Amino acid sequence: MAGPIVITGGGTGGHIFPMQAIAQQLVAGGVAPGDLRFVGSRRGQEGVLLAADGISLTLLAGRGIRRSVRPDAFLDNAGAMLGLLGAMVVALIKVGRWRPSVVVSVGGYASFAVAFSAVLWRRPLVLVDLDAAPGAAHRFLARFATRRCSALPVDDSATTVTGAPLRDTVVAVDRSTTARRAARERMVPPIDPGRQVVVVMTGSLGSARVNGAVGELVALWGSRSDRTILHVTGRRDFASIVGRHATLDGLDYRIIEFADMARLWAVCDVAVCRAGATTVAELTALGIPSILVPLPGAPGDHQTRNARAVVNVGGAVIVPDVECTGARLAHDLDTMMSSSTVADMSEAAGSLGRRDAAASIAAVVLEVRGR
Repeated sequence: MAGPIVITGGGTGGHIFPMQAIAQQLVAGGVAPGDLRFVGSRRGQEGVLLAADGISLTLLAGRGIRRSVRPDAFLDNAGAMLGLLGAMVVALIKVGRWRPSVVVSVGGYASFAVAFSAVLWRRPLVLVDLDAAPGAAHRFLARFATRRCSALPVDDSATTVTGAPLRDTVVAVDRSTTARRAARERMVPPIDPGRQVVVVMTGSLGSARVNGAVGELVALWGSRSDRTILHVTGRRDFASIVGRHATLDGLDYRIIEFADMARLWAVCDVAVCRAGATTVAELTALGIPSILVPLPGAPGDHQTRNARAVVNVGGAVIVPDVECTGARLAHDLDTMMSSSTVADMSEAAGSLGRRDAAASIAAVVLEVRGR
């Protein structure tokens, strides 16, 4: 009997959602949920986001390394290394007991212990590189991988370009004019069909920089009756943003702590986002024009590289974090939001999109398992 397929990664939604998407496609391909296992981090969101999937979930100790020379970072990193050692011991035992037919790693600090244990136990390893610049763990593990899948085009004949895996709910979003109008009517309260909709989303915690800039943008657009802003603040800043929200003349401004993004992408004309791999994959798969504000200090500056891939085809505009102000957002959005520009940028963004990415990765996994 073949061992289970282990899918590992996490620490952030940008890794957890691809794990879910791959699992969904493996089940669609005939793998029983009982033959799948998720492994993630106790410190991440896996315990909440993956627990309801009906797939066995193992959570390991550990956290990411801080890239800083400050004394407090040294102490934190010493603790992180101890956590990694503990996770390695548990992962070695678990992988040895499970004897998985394939281990699939989507990256993130939660993935290394299990992926490296697969190498030590000589189990097949499939790496899924979500970002334009793979993380340190995947760069180290690449030499041992059975197969590699990449979200973005790479100059490597040994890597299969699949796109980044998306959940079924995102892939199913209908962006036609008729469907968008119907989705806006279903919002509570409904969105006036004469308004253009800007969706702001920078991750589950949010971005203080972008949230502050949106506050300035709202003040500039306060009297506009032709715009709606759906502002997903993230957990960290939600209360403070709600607390300082003023009454507006014409702008339809809605503050949301955390959202089902499939629902918001269905009504969106233009997005303002960070440039994480999953966000970029969703925007391109759905053909949504965007302003991308890459996270400064991201490992390998991978968010800037992700954003550049979309900018190079004409589907996005980059605003560096230090330049992200309300005035800059207002200028760039006004420039983008003519109907012809939105249509052109939507087509350009969609040229990079891969709605079948999760199915392509699942096919690679099943091929490796079949060996």
